[in-house]
Amino acid sequence: MSDHKKEMKEVKAKVADDIAKAKTDKGVIIVLTGDGKGKSSSGFGMVLRCLGHGMKAGVVQFIKGQWKTGEMLFCEKHSDVEYFSMGEGFTWDTQDKQGDIDRTRECWERAKKMIADPSIDYVLIDELNVVTSFGYLDPSEVVSVLKSKPDNKHVVITGRGADKSIIELADTVSVIESPKHAFDNGVKAQKGIEF
Repeated sequence: MSDHKKEMKEVKAKVADDIAKAKTDKGVIIVLTGDGKGKSSSGFGMVLRCLGHGMKAGVVQFIKGQWKTGEMLFCEKHSDVEYFSMGEGFTWDTQDKQGDIDRTRECWERAKKMIADPSIDYVLIDELNVVTSFGYLDPSEVVSVLKSKPDNKHVVITGRGADKSIIELADTVSVIESPKHAFDNGVKAQKGIEF
């Protein structure tokens, strides 16, 4: 037997063993954070997966502006996606701290309803980490809601600066790094890639 074949046989046995040991079937909490590109894109990729499996998804977007993003245009066409966007941008756009806090509360109330709604299987809370890092929403409130979510509900939270308490609660955490980005070299945001 070749070395490669032997190595792959061992890898296959290890993977099969790990799969056999995984017995729990439950809704998971996933946190996608870090300075790199792809956090929201990953969350929306899971929306597509859910739709492919006949599941219903909910999306709440904090800090997004009034522009029509590709994900918004896509989700608006699908009856199995409930979609809500803050729609005003964020502090660097509005320069209205109290207004931003009020809109953050409105978004959070929508997210809580989606988490509690038994007809929604998956909830994407896009850029939640940003509003908690700015102090516009208390991470302890987020943790409390997530702890009481229905057992079968999947919740994905994105954004830079995830709070330690939310990371600790999560089942899966990915930290996206950014060793290089086209924007740093003067390339503007590209339709279908960044929005």
